[in-house]
Amino acid sequence: MGHGSSGAHTAPPAPRAGMRERIGRLVREVAKFGAVGGVGVLVNLVVFNFVRQVTDLQVVRASIVATIAAIVFNYLGFRYFAYRDRDKSRRTREMSLFLLFSVIGLVIENGVLYTATYGFGWDSSLQSNIFKFLGIGIGTLFRFWSYRSWVFRALPEREPVTRAETFLEHGRPAAVRRVDGTPVDGAPAGRR
Repeated sequence: MGHGSSGAHTAPPAPRAGMRERIGRLVREVAKFGAVGGVGVLVNLVVFNFVRQVTDLQVVRASIVATIAAIVFNYLGFRYFAYRDRDKSRRTREMSLFLLFSVIGLVIENGVLYTATYGFGWDSSLQSNIFKFLGIGIGTLFRFWSYRSWVFRALPEREPVTRAETFLEHGRPAAVRRVDGTPVDGAPAGRR
């Protein structure tokens, strides 16, 4: 509980405000993930159809090439747009996990296409694009969960600033001390 400008006690924020804030953050995260992912899907489909038109690669191999192109695009988009505020201290770990989960997503995505093409014989251009798109959708659900849970980890919540509250209540700053407990030169008189 704190004091308002009138000196009266103010109630702590209602729990619903915290819930609304968390939902708002999740909605913004999903929107950014969706923006990068949406362009990644376009990259994936354009490269897939281009490779199928200009090469003799089989459907699933062309799809794997397209998925790899989209993975590279998506990493750049996620790191520098969607999750730019996330922890950047362990890039090697981040990239390793991103690649691991991307490969799992690649297997999911292309597994759907493989099953449709070789399991059911659905291999016309339209059918390949439909199952490619379906595989992307299923792989995307996995990627969203894994990237936000393991790869682009949120920074820990910061503790509220109590020194400023102490200053406002008492009209003087709290003692400034080194890690070993000795006062820092210039610390307020009487507080050393």
